[in-house]
Amino acid sequence: MEKLRIGYPVVVEGKYDRIRLDTVIDAYIIKTDGFGAFRNPELSGLLKKLVSECGKIILLTDSDGAGRMIRSHLRNLVPAGCVIDLFIPDIPGKEKRKSKPSASGLLGVEGMDADFIRDLFRPYADGNAPEPKGSVTVTDFYEAGLTGGENSRENRKRLCRKLNLPAMISTSDLIKAVNMICTNDEFRSLADEILTEGSKCSEN
Repeated sequence: MEKLRIGYPVVVEGKYDRIRLDTVIDAYIIKTDGFGAFRNPELSGLLKKLVSECGKIILLTDSDGAGRMIRSHLRNLVPAGCVIDLFIPDIPGKEKRKSKPSASGLLGVEGMDADFIRDLFRPYADGNAPEPKGSVTVTDFYEAGLTGGENSRENRKRLCRKLNLPAMISTSDLIKAVNMICTNDEFRSLADEILTEGSKCSEN
């Protein structure tokens, strides 16, 4: 199958992530060597240069705590609004090349199915970036029981599972992802389902 041509540079953690993506997309793929991103001043200069030339970069890190830290650091290297965040779901498992699972017990980017990667990047093929479908806000999250309540954290986890997003995603990132994936009506429908599920769990 022909590779998807992605106009924006793509930043991943390691060489195996880059190898995996390279089988599916045609893009300039940069690896940070994991936490090497924190010790590499040249990377900062490169990302800033790419942003000035291309307008944006795409970040795709693992869904564990380390991936979250690396993502946060990379965001801070470039101007606000110049990052497209892509996320992988929490899928228990082990990559074939490894003798044992990672500390988190979750598959990383390199373990993702080719069709999943293709679907993840398809909206950005040929440099296109979709407009958000929704305009969900922090207030909407609060009113839906996703922040500020006793069961908010569990409700957010349920939402992440329904949307195939990592459970460790921050609330602000979750809101951004929701707006890219759902219309306001679709979000409200999901929120109602989550509240109903939560009520059933409490009864049990």
